[in-house]
Amino acid sequence: MEKKFETILLHPNREDKKPIKSKVTPIYQTSAFVFTDLEELEDYYQGKGNYLYSRTGNPNPDELGAAVAAIEGAPAGIATSSGLSAILAGVLAVVKSGEHIVAADDLYGGSFFLLKEELQNLGIETTFVSFSEYQEVERAIQPNTKLLYTESITNPLLRVEDLHQVVTLAKKHNLQTLVDNTFATPFHSNPYTIGIDLVVHSATKYIGGHSDVTAGVLVGREDLIAKARAKVVNLGANVSPFEAWLTSRGLKTLALRMKCQSENAKQLAKALLDNQNIEKVYYPFEQTNDGFGAIVTIKLGEKVDVDTFFKSLAWIKIAPTLAGVETTVSHPLKTSHRALPPERSEALGITMELVRISVGIEHPADIINVFTEALNNALNE
Repeated sequence: MEKKFETILLHPNREDKKPIKSKVTPIYQTSAFVFTDLEELEDYYQGKGNYLYSRTGNPNPDELGAAVAAIEGAPAGIATSSGLSAILAGVLAVVKSGEHIVAADDLYGGSFFLLKEELQNLGIETTFVSFSEYQEVERAIQPNTKLLYTESITNPLLRVEDLHQVVTLAKKHNLQTLVDNTFATPFHSNPYTIGIDLVVHSATKYIGGHSDVTAGVLVGREDLIAKARAKVVNLGANVSPFEAWLTSRGLKTLALRMKCQSENAKQLAKALLDNQNIEKVYYPFEQTNDGFGAIVTIKLGEKVDVDTFFKSLAWIKIAPTLAGVETTVSHPLKTSHRALPPERSEALGITMELVRISVGIEHPADIINVFTEALNNALNE
């Protein structure tokens, strides 16, 4: 019988190889693993042993990678030190110097900078185009293009990508696909199951869920994950055992958190739609698989003083990141998208008035009241 999502979170597989049958996998907080003799050491290099050195492998990161792969419906996964390192591993598993990427122009700012600056310095070129118009995407494909890269729900403007179109276009041109599924999470979207080759998460966000880890996860085709794993090992992009253990612990409550946070976000978005002091509410009211996500982005109206608004948010904290259980706000222009050229920020609509809200598990009425009061306090009249 096939297990449901909530059950897979807690029971990703039946196999238990632990020598001591603890209910929870212990933290293998060790830099290296030991051997009884040279024959046993040689067995490792012949593929008969599991672990040598924690940079090259450790039970805790392996458990995290496998668990996220299970809930994404993918055959393999690997945990890394951050979301960006997972993106880097995924890209380098597909693309090498002299080759080309076509990427969405409304990506997270850190992803944009990685592709535009760091990878360009390695000889990998990226063309950024609007994935809202797939004719533009197709026109951007070159003879040396190897990868299409986008986000299932974009950061911070919350455009829901048509991943079926991305898969169709990739197959037509024999390209690989990489999708950042951080905002949607596996609870709302499973890109691998519809044909995406690689799916990446900043596990720092909803996978971990409690704002106390920095980690990334990449899942997908076994051959590509094997290549990505080699990049993680050789570039030293591994996640520590303790961080992986904490992230795996947080993952177990993903369904509970996302149900509550997504419902709260939907209620907040609907309430703010009717507020005359907000020019625009960005929220994916069109469903993904099972819901709408837990991020709401708003553009403040011209009568609202931005600085006063942020100072008036009572118990809601300003943070440069998202997805903890507490509601927080961020200012994309000054944080996540700070590295974008001004003309690109302006073209995308990432301006001083744009506010990204990461909705938590508090009572929705309390969340709505804080934003309503802050908007009233910040009016310039």
